[in-house]
Formats: sequence, structure tokens, C-alpha cells
Amino acid sequence: MEISAVFIGLILSLVLRELNSALVSNGSRDAVKQRAGLTEDRSGAGVSTEASSVKCKLQGTSRLPAFSMHGDYVIGGVFSIHRYKQTVENNYTTMPEPLKCTGSLDSRELRFSRATVFAIEEINNSSELLPGIKLGYQIHDSCAAVPVAMHVTFQLSNGLDPVFYTGDNCSQSGMMMAIIGESGSTPSISMSRVIGAFDIPLVSHFATCACLSDKLQFPSFFRTIPSDQFQADALAKLVKHFGWTWIGAVRSDSDYGNNGMATFLQAAQKEGICVEYSESFYRTHPRSRIQRVADVIRRSTATVIVAFVASTEFRILMEELSLEPSPPRQWIGTEAWVTNRDMLKFSFCAGAVGFGIQRSVIPGLREFLLDLSPTKVAASPLLTEFWEEAFNCRLGKTAAVDERVCDGSEDIQTLQSLYTDTSQLRITNMVYKAVYAIAHAIHNSVCQETNSTTQCDKNTNIESNQFLTQLKKVKFSQNGYDVSFDANGDPVATYELINWQKSESGSIEFVTVGFYDASLSAGQEFSINRNLTWMEGRTQVPVSVCSDSCPPGTRKVLQKGKPICCYDCILCPEGEISNATDSPDCFPCPKEFWPNAERDSCLPKPVEFLSFDEVLGIILAAFSVAGACLAIITAAVFFHHRTSPIVRANNSELSFLLLFSLTLCFLCSLTFIGAPTEWSCMLRHTAFGITFVLCISCVLGKTIVVLMAFKATLPASNVMKWFGPPQQRMTVVSFTFVQVLICTIWLVLSPPFPMKNLTTYKERIILECALGSDIGFWVVLGYIGLLAAFCLVLAVLARKLPDNFNEAKLITFSMLIFCAVWITFIPAYVSSPGKFTVAVEIFAILASSFGLILCIFAPKCFIILFKPERNTKKHLMNKSLM
Repeated sequence: MEISAVFIGLILSLVLRELNSALVSNGSRDAVKQRAGLTEDRSGAGVSTEASSVKCKLQGTSRLPAFSMHGDYVIGGVFSIHRYKQTVENNYTTMPEPLKCTGSLDSRELRFSRATVFAIEEINNSSELLPGIKLGYQIHDSCAAVPVAMHVTFQLSNGLDPVFYTGDNCSQSGMMMAIIGESGSTPSISMSRVIGAFDIPLVSHFATCACLSDKLQFPSFFRTIPSDQFQADALAKLVKHFGWTWIGAVRSDSDYGNNGMATFLQAAQKEGICVEYSESFYRTHPRSRIQRVADVIRRSTATVIVAFVASTEFRILMEELSLEPSPPRQWIGTEAWVTNRDMLKFSFCAGAVGFGIQRSVIPGLREFLLDLSPTKVAASPLLTEFWEEAFNCRLGKTAAVDERVCDGSEDIQTLQSLYTDTSQLRITNMVYKAVYAIAHAIHNSVCQETNSTTQCDKNTNIESNQFLTQLKKVKFSQNGYDVSFDANGDPVATYELINWQKSESGSIEFVTVGFYDASLSAGQEFSINRNLTWMEGRTQVPVSVCSDSCPPGTRKVLQKGKPICCYDCILCPEGEISNATDSPDCFPCPKEFWPNAERDSCLPKPVEFLSFDEVLGIILAAFSVAGACLAIITAAVFFHHRTSPIVRANNSELSFLLLFSLTLCFLCSLTFIGAPTEWSCMLRHTAFGITFVLCISCVLGKTIVVLMAFKATLPASNVMKWFGPPQQRMTVVSFTFVQVLICTIWLVLSPPFPMKNLTTYKERIILECALGSDIGFWVVLGYIGLLAAFCLVLAVLARKLPDNFNEAKLITFSMLIFCAVWITFIPAYVSSPGKFTVAVEIFAILASSFGLILCIFAPKCFIILFKPERNTKKHLMNKSLM
């Protein structure tokens, strides 16, 4: 029904706009009649010459005001003093009776209406504001119903006199300058659409819907309370401040609740806040609807609930929740209910937090509210009803048998009611400001300053559009409170952060714990200066999240089909980290860094190479040095016994050269240990290639000598002449020179160089020598293999030559070992990772070197040192096999 009334209001506003145009075009008398909705009593079709005999009267039944007083300029007021209107079923055969209010009185709204009367009387007694002018008022009860509010609005817009005469100088005594109200946004929207057509201002003290700031739709709407746009932003920042990302939302199914919640949800989305549910209800809905909302709250997982509801709806919801206790909930409220003392009776809401209008002091208001004599009470039906409800008695002789008659002992001074409670004047101050804003606009329209005195003309006819312009410019300070309107008719938004805390006596009280000032710069608007108490008296901030925060080292993965606040925490992939809580992504570490175990920071990768400090390096270095020492000792033994038959018979010159090359082979393996440098990389591969070729060349020379020696024993053989010492030296030099040439070309074109291997192991850096040219390396290695294979073939051919000392057998064994080592080296080298590649190469060098020295020189040293009797020419010339 209220929605239908809104549409009716829209249609009527369009009609009234046309009437407003007619006011301008049809002349004064017709304009008055059209604006007032008057009819003309005429006996004939023509116009009587006696204009004074023509009178106009209102059609229909007028609603009597709750409070009224005549004045030079009249201010209207509309308040929801009763909570409901009476439901009437029309039979469409008789004129319907005016809508009546029912239900109990809202003592808070009664205080608002009485505060309006107080402010007007205070202005009338002022010598500075509107001196010599008396303000009147017409205050109506809207029953918190849109149809009644619309009826009252039309009545206030039409005029105040039910009958008046329409002469040429028709006077509009007691013009309605502006209307204060309504307490709700929905009726305020309907009222503003109607009176906006006539440029009559509507100044609301409690209508906070952000939609009312639209001057295209509501050009004459003003308010002294901040818009919900500011409150919604403040609530979103409040929820974000305490780390709540999973909330429930309930709202009044009205313009106030729907628009306010929509604005809040937009602000909450920007702050990354998710809503588990959003439920709406209205006080006229059936109880089943209220029960459903209560059940949703009980079953929900969200601990925090943001309630964008009017106080009446909040009371109904709390009454339903109190019937069946629900899990503890942290309530976050708006100014509509969070500062309403009527709500404090719901003790399970202790700890509620919300924004309220700043508390104020209005001197003299309490005394005015308590100044209710029996005569004043009896003269006002509304005050009579309030008195009877407050003291549970009946005034006069109309009391029933079972009812107590008020006997005069009732003392309003002792009454504990929202009407008498002036300790938390918040919205009341908004009413007070609204009255003074209208009064200042009237003052600026009819008063002039002359010689430090103010002269006001009460007969000035103020046009509505002129008065509207003056109201827009209003700027003053009253009781220390600044009043002004911006381009949208809104004041500066300031709020107190209110917390429901239990006092030492156990009662719940409003405690101001912080402030919000929208005029401050971004990030500075919100401040908290006191400790808060939360649900169930807790001192720790409650947790309300769909999923616990993901620690650093993990990332958020949204749960399918759920809001963005519901997610799983997944460990960052290998090589990636996240260093922030609730990180949506992991990012890789730089190339030379690797995540720690927690994967929340990047650490420099450990550098790995075969060093002299580790066990493997020490072992290989020890064998290398031992091999070199063995070669030197062997050379020393041979040199000491250089004249002995066994030394002389085995080509001592090549033997010493072989031992020298073996010493170099052993020592060159040391160049592979330690951190690679540019010089060490070039040295280790070239030294290895050249020394091994020198070594194999010596072995090859010895093998050829053995073959030639046996061939020379044949008659007429002249072979040894062609392979004497000079030729042996030339063979060794020639074979070695080829390797030197290969290495030189390799070093010139693409030499080995140190590099950081980042691919073999992801978590560490391998310092190694890049080959530069793979072809160069394999050519060097292939050349060594070619010589070794050739030497092996010759040694195999000479292995069965008769003699006690056949060196070809020893060379065969050594070359077999050498070839076996280097054949197995190739796959091991290719497949070994990191520093083990170097270790395999060193092992191959040492193994082949030890194979050569042990196979070739160990038997000879054994005979020289331990079997000297066999170190004779006779024994060597013995043809029997060894």
C-alpha cells in the first residue's frame, strides 16, 4: 500500500506542477484557489460584482494537527509519533473516514515534535532572530505510514484556513514556509516529490537515504543529518579496520534500508568484504518473514552482522531472536537504531558498534519537556495518550471499571522514558537545527540590518522560490553547532563511533569510542580513541572470515561457486614465494636466488663447486699428490739404478720422459679442484690434453721400440737404424705437437670459460667451466683415444714375444686399463650433474695415470728393490717366459 501511495504521489506531483504553472499565468485569485484546492460557491454562472461575498473552502476532511499555533509565518512538522495506522476496509458506498493512528506512542518521536515547539518558542522569544515576528507551527502525526504522510503534506501545501474570502487582495495569513520531517526516508521521498513542485522546502532531521541528495528529483529537499552515502563508507571502513571480511547483512525493506544497504555493499566490495547473506524485512510483513530472517542469522557462519534497519524493524527482529537464542553475533549498526535507548533492553546485543550523530546539549529543553501541567496534558489528545501510557492510568471520568484513574500524584520528573531522556540528544539536535535553519532563511528574507538594529516586516509575502534560495544560503552557528547545506542540501558528515558497553551496575550504556569526519583528508576520517567491548563482553576483536588468512609462502585459490573471501591456501610452487598475508599469487625468485623452506623470502642460492674444503675434493687432491709423488719416487729409483740391466734394457730415456708426463698428469687434476676462473678453465683442459698425449706418446714409443728390437734380431734386419733415439724423440714431439696445435686452435676460437650453471639444479648454482666449443673438447679427447687405441693394438701384437722381460705385456695391461677407464668416462661424464662431472673427470685422469704407472713401472721397481738377483743381463737374456 505504501508503494502505491508513492506512485500516487508521483502522479499528483506532475499534476501539481501543472497547477503551479497555472498559478503564474491565471492571476492572483485563481492561483490561490488552485493552490489551496478550493472551490468557489457561486449561485450563478457569472461572476458576482461583490467580490467580498465570494468565499472558498477546503474539500474533504482535514486532519487535526497534534500541536499547532498561529503565527506570521508557519512551519510544518511531520513526525511518526504513532507506530502504525489503522487498517480500514472501504465499501465504496460512503465517504471513507480519515486514516487514524493506532498502536503505542513512540516517545522518541514525541520528543522530536516537542523539541520543534521548544525551538519555535525560543525563536519567538529571541530579540536577535526574527524580532517582532511570531512563528507558528502545524505539527502532525504521520503514524509512520506513507498514505498519512501524503495526506498531511497535501493539507500543509493547500493552506491553513479551512474557509476564507477571495477578494482582489486575498491575504494568505500564516503562510506555510517549510516542513520539518519525516523521520523515515520513504515518506520523505513521497513528500518531497509533491511539495517540490511548489518549491516548498522539506527539511528532514532523520531521512538519510542517499537518493534524496539528487537535486533533479528532489530540488527542495534539505536535511540536517548526514546522507547514508557517508555512513555507508564509514561502515565499510569500520568493518575493514577490524579485519572482518565475511559478514551478514540485514536491512529494512524500505528506501532507507534498500538504498543504504546498496551503498554500503558497493563500498564494502571496494574494501574486499564479502557478504554471506543480505536479508530484508519490514514491520508490516507477516511474522513468518521475520522468522525466516532470524533463522538465517542463527544458521549463518558470519559472526558480524551489519544492520541497516530503522529502529522499529530492529526492535521486531530482536524480539524474534530473543525467543530462541542464537550463537553470539557482533552487531554493527546505523544511527537509526544504535543510539536508540529503547534498544538497550536487548542485552544479547551488548558490544554492538555503530555510528551515531554527535551528542549535543540543548539548554532548557529538559525543563520544557517536563513542564507538563494537568491543564496542558488535558488540552492535547496526544499528550493525554502519552500520560496515560506512561503512568498506566486514565485521565478524566472515561476510565473503565478495571482501570486506574489518574489522581494527580503522577510525577513526570520521576518518569524513565525516551521522552524525558535528554542525556543523549542526537537526532533531537537535528530537529533543533532544522527549525533554526528555516528561521534564519525567513530572517534573511524579511529582515534588514539598519544602524545596528534589525527591522523585520511581517507583512512581506515571501515567494516559495525566493525562500528556497535563502535556505540554500543559510550558514550559522547555534549552541556551538555549525549549520549549513552543500549543493545537494546535505550538511557536513560527522559521526561518533558508539559502543554498547556494560557499566559496573550491569546496565548497558552508550560509550563514544571514536569519531568519523568526512571533511578530513582520505585516510584521516576515521579514528578510535578508546577500548571497545565486543559481544559477550569480550575484549578481543571477534573474527569473522570465511577462510583463515593465508600465511606468507602460500597463495589464495578461490573455492568454486563461493565469494572471493572463501578460498584455500596452496603452498607456493617450487622456486616461487609470497611474502604477504593473503597473497593472491606467488612470484618467482630472481635467477640467482631460491626460496627458503617457508617460501616467504628469496635467499641467494648456495654456490657449489668441487673445492679443497670438502671431503671429495680432499680425497681426490690427496690421490693426485700421492700419484705425483709415486711418479717422482719411481723416477728417483730408476735414476739411482740407471746402470742396472733392467733400466738400461727398457729405454731409460723414454721411461724418464713417461714418468715426467705421468707426474704432470697427476698434478693437472689439481687444476680441476677449486672455484673456476678464466685461467683455470683454459689450463685444466689444455694441460690435461697435452700431458696425456705426451704420456701416451711415450708409451707408444716404448711399444714401437719393443717391436723393433725383436725385429732387429732377424738376419739382415736394419730396422733399429730407422728407429733410434732421435726418431723416438721426434715421434713423441710430433704426436704431442698435434695436440698442442689442437688446443691452440681451441683456445683461440672458443676457449673454455667459467660459468654459473643455473639449470642443472634449480635450488643451487654450479660453478663450472663451460667448454666453449664442444667440438674442441671432443677433438682433444678423441685424439688421446686414437693414440691410446693405436698403442693398444701394437702392444697386443707384441705381447707374446719371448723374453724374461717382455715390456709389451705390461703396456698391454696398462692400455687396457687406460681405454676401459676413458670408455666408461664418456657416459659417466655426460650424465654426472654439477660438481660430480668434475669429480668423474679427475677420477678418470687419476685412474688411467695410476694404471699406467703401476702396470709399467711397478714390476720393474719390485725387481730392482726386492729381487736384485733377477736384475742381471743373464736373467734378462733367458728365453724362457716369465
